[in-house]
Amino acid sequence: MKELSLSNCRLDKRYDVLQELGRGSYAEIFLARDTLASPQSPHSLVVIKALNVFLQNDVDPDLERTLVENFQNEAIALDRVRHPNIISRLGHGTARDLEGKVFHYLVLEYLAGGDLQKACRESSLDRKTAIGYIEQICAGLRHAHRHGIIHRDIKPQNLLLTKDRSTVKIADFGVARVHISDAPITRVGTNIYAPPEHSPLYAGHDISVPSTDLTPAADVYSLAKTVYTILTGETPRFYANSPITELPQSSRAEDWADDLKRVLNRATLNDHRLRHQSVDEFWSDLAGVRRSIFEGETVTHVRPKFDAVPQPHVARGYTPIAPRRPQFDTSRELKIDRPLPGTGPQKVTVGSGSIAHAVRDPLPAPMPRVEDYWPNSRPTGQPPITVDLDEAKLDGKNKPKRRRRRMRGLAIAGLLLFLFAGGLYATSTYLRSLGILPEITSPFAAAKMGTANTDINLRPTPSANNAPIGLVTRNSRVRIVKVQNNWYQVDVVQQGRERSEILATNRGWLNGKYVDLDQ
Repeated sequence: MKELSLSNCRLDKRYDVLQELGRGSYAEIFLARDTLASPQSPHSLVVIKALNVFLQNDVDPDLERTLVENFQNEAIALDRVRHPNIISRLGHGTARDLEGKVFHYLVLEYLAGGDLQKACRESSLDRKTAIGYIEQICAGLRHAHRHGIIHRDIKPQNLLLTKDRSTVKIADFGVARVHISDAPITRVGTNIYAPPEHSPLYAGHDISVPSTDLTPAADVYSLAKTVYTILTGETPRFYANSPITELPQSSRAEDWADDLKRVLNRATLNDHRLRHQSVDEFWSDLAGVRRSIFEGETVTHVRPKFDAVPQPHVARGYTPIAPRRPQFDTSRELKIDRPLPGTGPQKVTVGSGSIAHAVRDPLPAPMPRVEDYWPNSRPTGQPPITVDLDEAKLDGKNKPKRRRRRMRGLAIAGLLLFLFAGGLYATSTYLRSLGILPEITSPFAAAKMGTANTDINLRPTPSANNAPIGLVTRNSRVRIVKVQNNWYQVDVVQQGRERSEILATNRGWLNGKYVDLDQ
């Protein structure tokens, strides 16, 4: 058995793995903290469901491919049946653990209230609360059936409660029938709750039902045995793979006992054609039980308790919008050249993308800091670990589309740059007209020579509204240093005649119309 090494690590720069919650045949479940979520968010804690095809040691390529396909189908099923009473998928990814093993994972919402099996075992549920849970389960299962999904493993352990225990959600769609073309069902479900058509005890017998004949009646069977547990507080272990014919001794004296026994007996008949054929039919048949349990209660609810169709219950944080659909490959299709070292981040190139991996924090801190983890970086001097994939197969069809997107992006960037430059130019022109900014001098005029065509005063600034600081006589040779509007800043190279000592300055501003520039 090769468990994933994910203790004290961060996945994809986002999920801090806190502890392992459980393990199945080919998957491991971890509790993690989403570092990008607000602490007040109902999804600040999430569940990481990691597919580990090596939990049962080496597997052959066909089995691995089947496991990966089933894992992807679970994500597809969850997205297709997104509902307030079905656990929501929040994301997915492909990563490496601390020892370099590649694995796929799903991010699911964390339901802190535990499962219904635990709730029934710890304390007897209030009957009205139990009916509320059953209605929510029926609402979620009904929604799944209306979208072509058969769950195939309804049981109390797969019915999870929110922290306040007001909402129940259906979980674990790992063996759900998503496509009509799925293989025939022979080894699915938990023995006590599984219907005969796909019970492990009947594997290889003629009673197995092809997937094309699999109907919602299979889930109704498991639902009925789950209702038995919820309302009586006991597991129907004496009725494994057989119809329910009696209730536990503790429940037989109840007013609703006979009605419940009749409904559950029909729903658990071995011949699936004789059962209730839909959740609506099963829920309607439970009307007598519901009425007996609520008898004598003053109805003050806005919504009646006896709806013909089971009604959902929406918990905080639910959204009908599903994340991006995953596309998982097998480890053999990845064709990894060499294993990733367990220490330090490494880069793994897959075509134009990359595979993120977990990084162990060498310090004694409980979690690595965000800035210490960069899955696409590598230590200096080490070559990148590449993945040998046929790039043409991966994105050959996508290259023209990417090229068009790139050209469109460049065109938009060029347009924005042009508009930005135009805005700057217009702003500077306006500010110069107000005198806030100085005029831009011409680098070409600075090298020109000219001759004064009359006597003209030199000014300290390009304006006639100030006292002269010097005098340029007629026929003086001047060098143009700077130009601002129609004013020249000049150096007097040679005076046309002698000047008084008071106005002997040789650099200043004069009006350009009094200088004849050399050709």
